[in-house]
Amino acid sequence: MQAARERAMLDLIVVGGGYVGLSVALAVKQAAPHLSVEVVEAAPEGQWQKDLRASAIIAAATRMLEVFGIWDRIAPDAEPITRMIVTDSKTGDPVRPVFLTFDGTVENGRPFAYMIPNVSMVAALRDAAAKAGIAIRHGAGATGFNNSGPAAELTLSDGAMLNARLVVACDGVKSKLRDLAGIKTVTWDYGQSGIVTTVEHERPHEGCAEEHFLPAGPFAILPLKGNRSSLVWTERTADADRLVAADDLVFEEELERRFGHKLGALKATGDRRAFPLGLTLARAFVAPRLALAGDAAHGIHPISGQGLNLGFKDVAALAETIVEADRLGLDIGDLNVLERYQTWRRFDTFRMGVTTDVLNRLFSNDVAPIRVVRDFGLGLVDRLPKLKSFFISQAAGTAGKGGPKLLAGEAI
Repeated sequence: MQAARERAMLDLIVVGGGYVGLSVALAVKQAAPHLSVEVVEAAPEGQWQKDLRASAIIAAATRMLEVFGIWDRIAPDAEPITRMIVTDSKTGDPVRPVFLTFDGTVENGRPFAYMIPNVSMVAALRDAAAKAGIAIRHGAGATGFNNSGPAAELTLSDGAMLNARLVVACDGVKSKLRDLAGIKTVTWDYGQSGIVTTVEHERPHEGCAEEHFLPAGPFAILPLKGNRSSLVWTERTADADRLVAADDLVFEEELERRFGHKLGALKATGDRRAFPLGLTLARAFVAPRLALAGDAAHGIHPISGQGLNLGFKDVAALAETIVEADRLGLDIGDLNVLERYQTWRRFDTFRMGVTTDVLNRLFSNDVAPIRVVRDFGLGLVDRLPKLKSFFISQAAGTAGKGGPKLLAGEAI
């Protein structure tokens, strides 16, 4: 019976059918159509349609989506971030002075980021994957992994056994595949949770994103289509759980204290959920016949809005590594090949993890001397246009040369 469930050798299996996993599969398949690619997703079919969240996508990532041929489909649902302001205050302060502002455009007037509903992005990626001939297997997660032989052996929860030259783990920050491969992580808990929800407001946001640094953590307001905004609201975990469980009246009263009144009356719409926040960095991004990408390789604090975009940078670097190795006739699952990807991505990921950790510790407190220093620093940056321009190009992923081709809008 077991032998009947054996599958022929595949070139690439991607474990995880979210936007990072689908993007890896699509990037490789479009650049190397002869490679056999399959996606394995533990969630049942249709589960992705219940995700009501939205994500900030940087300019470089939109270039990659253009290469995939799906940006024109996503763009009507995308809200450009045309401006960003940063404040530092206490929750009850009647006035929140703005310490830092950013113009939200990079070269050629392209916004440095967009807010995109997750459903819109995943739908476009799934359709493109289907057209490219990528099979998506639902309802079966990884339960076994063996990479000691000439091919990786992947066992699934439905009893199926798959073989591939390379397996890519895109199954989240609590990656089962990463654990099965014995890759350790550096992990700590911030004691915070991020409340994610959507609000409607009377007046238009005009594409402005706001980051309010409050004593419990950052309160981010991110523009969506229409008079709506997505919130990433950081609180200490016990307070976040209390707020999520509260009735609408209590929740909206607490929301109004943090959001303010400049956009008029507020109403929370849709689900509200709290996600524990911490830092998780894999000690290795690769092993023989295995590569980690997205949250399976790194989970960072949302203070910078760069979590998903780190994953898209992984996609571009890993796909280019795989495709170029294949063109040279190399084994795409060989550890020496995969080391190039690890070298490409590890330092940037570590740097971003440290940066978000330091920022969160610096701003998630109400210690007066620290407030003075950080506010002085924000004000200083605001008065140096060249430094602001550098920061915005870094955030947009458009700074420097020598990065992955997809992020520059070039086909592999």
